[in-house]
Amino acid sequence: MTKSLLSSLKVTARPESGKTNPLVKRREKLLTKLNQQKEMATCLVNNEAYTAYREKWVTDTETGERQKKRIAKRVKPWYYQRNNQYFLEIRKGNKALEIQPGMHAIEVGDKDNLVSTIETVIEAVIAGELDSLLTANDKPGKKISKK
Repeated sequence: MTKSLLSSLKVTARPESGKTNPLVKRREKLLTKLNQQKEMATCLVNNEAYTAYREKWVTDTETGERQKKRIAKRVKPWYYQRNNQYFLEIRKGNKALEIQPGMHAIEVGDKDNLVSTIETVIEAVIAGELDSLLTANDKPGKKISKK
């Protein structure tokens, strides 16, 4: 009797996709924005200009051919300077997240500390410390499972 070809393969259950979990999506979106802020802060510390780009499909009027072009986009910094000190806000959409009751900003101090502060926030997001802030203003009826 011959051995079945399928019996030589390792069969397992379908793994869950992290993309379907809304909390994971929110974390990834926040991490993308924080990495962008980190790049902006690095350019600020090094006295360089920062430009973010997005891709856009453009149709050439003469040939009618579609091409992808990189277009500069405007990115607002989440950090600002008041009284010779820098502060950092973690934003979701257009609003600053309330890290502690009544406190929205992180005191950074000198601009040289800005990149390391953003890296600390990135580590906190990866560890899941900001999950409660990311799900705080959810509408009733929408449940986000924490996996």
